[in-house]
Order: sequence, then C-alpha cells, then structure tokens
Amino acid sequence: MDWKEGTADSCITEREAPRLAIVCPCYNEEATLGESLERLMDHLTQMSGEGLCLGDSFVLISDDGSRDSSWRIIEEWHRRYPERVHGIRLARNAGHQNAIMAGMTEAVGLGAEAVVTMDVDLQDDLQAVSDMLRSWREGYDVVYGVKVSREADPPLKRFTAKAFYRLQQRMGIEIVYNHADFRLLSSRVVRELSRYEERNLYLRGIIPHIGYPSTTVDDHLQPRRAGVSKYTFGKSLRLALDGITSFSVKPLYLTMALGGIYILVAIGIGIYVLASLLSGNAEHGWSSMMLSIWFVGGTTLIALGILGFYVGKTYIEVKHRPLYHIDRKI
Repeated sequence: MDWKEGTADSCITEREAPRLAIVCPCYNEEATLGESLERLMDHLTQMSGEGLCLGDSFVLISDDGSRDSSWRIIEEWHRRYPERVHGIRLARNAGHQNAIMAGMTEAVGLGAEAVVTMDVDLQDDLQAVSDMLRSWREGYDVVYGVKVSREADPPLKRFTAKAFYRLQQRMGIEIVYNHADFRLLSSRVVRELSRYEERNLYLRGIIPHIGYPSTTVDDHLQPRRAGVSKYTFGKSLRLALDGITSFSVKPLYLTMALGGIYILVAIGIGIYVLASLLSGNAEHGWSSMMLSIWFVGGTTLIALGILGFYVGKTYIEVKHRPLYHIDRKI
C-alpha cells in the first residue's frame, strides 16, 4: 500500500518545543563520525535557536560494537560537550535494528520527549529533521522521512531497494514506501515500541502497527562524504527476509499453491504416459524421469527451506533472549 501523508486523527493539538534526541547507530564509522557530530551539533544549535527544540537537546551515538576508533571519538566529543553528546557501546555487534532500539530506549530514559533516528553517515537530509519537528509540534507522534530521490545511491542499491519495497507490499506488509530508518518518534511511541518482545526486530514494519498519528516529510538523500557503507547486500537481504517472514505468511501459501500446480502437472504427465502406453508409442528412457525427479526434488527443498525459516524464527523467539547488551554508557 502507498502511505498517505497526514494519517492522523482529530485529536491533534499544538505542542511546545520538545527536548530532542538525535540517535545515530554507528558501526566502524571513524572516517565520518567526527564530521557528522560537528554537523549534528551545528544543526541542533540552529533548531533550538529557531524554537523547534529545547536548548538541552542532545545527540546519542549507539555504537554497535565497532572495532575501530569510533568509541574513542564518541568519548572525546562527550568530554567537550558532556550535556549534549552521549553514547552507548553495545557489548557485541547486535545489528542495525537493535542498535537503533537501544539508542532510542536510552534517549527516552535520559528525558528526551522526541527521538529522531538517522544513520551516522548523514546521507539523510538534516533539513528534514527541522520539518519533522514542525510536524511533531502539530501533534504527530510518528514522522517518516521518505526518500524523494535516490540518485546518491549506486544503481544496484536503487534497484534492489525499490524491488524490496514492492515485494513487501505484494506480501501484504504495511510499510511506508521508500522509508528506511530515518524517522521521528515521540517518547510515548518509543515506550510502546519497547513492549514488543520480538527478537527478529523489524522497525519499519512494527512502527506503522502502533497506530499513533503519523505523517511524512521529504528526504533528499545526500552523497556519503567519507567512508563506505557498512550495510552490505547480504545484510540488506537478511533484513528483507526478516521483514517478510515477521509480518507475512504469504510465502507459505505460495508454496502450497506451487505444490498444487505440480500435482496438476504430474496428473497431466501421467495421462500422457498412459495414453502413450495404450497407443504403443511409449519411449523408454531416463531423461523425462530424471528431469521430473530433479524438478520435484528441488521444489520440495525450496518448500522445506521456507518452512524451516519460519520454524527457525519461532525457535529464536521462544527463547526470549535480550536484544542487546550494553557494555558502556557515557
């Protein structure tokens, strides 16, 4: 489905400027982290000067177990701005979605009334943060940053991203098209989000289910200034599979439909073979038999793989392990 801007109810009221937290997940970003923090601090100062957020708003970096000097850079910035730069360091690489959740939970615990999440490379448009705050003050609890242009992305990433969103929509998953993890959430949404105990965390699918007033702002994607993206094709594929299998059972129905088609094909082949035998035109050979065996065997393995994926996710969920472990806080 296409997300309609302004999906709010009649209870929207004007709000005062919030204490804002900008939460950025970080993994091996030493090349860009210092510059990004400087730009974030400048923009926070600008927004507080415009009355969009309070002067004690802050940045929180959620270090997802970086192996480079990212944590040292966070500590240096915290020493310079102890009230405005905070950080948490996860004990191990827990994944992008878990790092975001850890950062948001910590930010609300520090008194943030609104939380903006964005990647630390700042390819998302900082001006859109100001637009999000204007929407928040109008009464919206969720404001999605929707990419209006992906020209800064490589061609392969643009193609796979669009295919990913379309596939999820075909599977019946309620998502916001061309929205990743650049969004504003009110503190009450974050608290509601923390009630979801899913181990296979997929925020893009969960947040629309919460149901608070929401809208969108335009996000003009910027080129990455330094470093390389840590979100590889493999990680994107795993995220796509998590999203589909966490919110849709259509793959199981498709497998059943495929099995029905194969049964009809098998009946047709059986009729053909019987007719050939009765007419005396039967050809004795292994080709058709081996082809059938490999075809049916391959599709059976695919079906078992899909079932196994769901069973595996169920196995992970029932253990109720923590999403992450925090090693340090500043």
